[in-house]
Amino acid sequence: MANRIERFEDFIAWQKARKLTADIYRITSEGNFARDFGLKDQIRRAAVSSMSNLAEGFERGRPAEFHQFLSVAKGSCAELRTQLYVALDVGYLKLSTFNVLMAEATEVGQILGGLTFSWQKLLRWDKYSVDFGAQLSEDVSRFASENVTS
Repeated sequence: MANRIERFEDFIAWQKARKLTADIYRITSEGNFARDFGLKDQIRRAAVSSMSNLAEGFERGRPAEFHQFLSVAKGSCAELRTQLYVALDVGYLKLSTFNVLMAEATEVGQILGGLTFSWQKLLRWDKYSVDFGAQLSEDVSRFASENVTS
């Protein structure tokens, strides 16, 4: 049985997004990437947005808002993946680095997508009559144990 989710830091998606964000900051501080302020700032914002929106949605404590923030987090992850393609195409990333970052970003997006889908099913099941924190913890734990391997 997975652990109860009590803080946003407990989410596997947030933990992996945090690592991805650190990797993005490290990579964008090097070479020509560091001098392309537009792309560097945009890809950093997208990385930070994924982890921040999951955290903000959870802390708001309202089911519909959490669902919306999960969708924004997933969208930011897609934006980050798109910017990785740009960075590869203009020569800021080696293919090996691109592949590692793309795998991380894809994994974060998949976890966010599964969490979003799972939470959406819960919202349809019972329109807000459940205890948000308790039900979220149960649902996320069930999803994690069924779909995520560490």
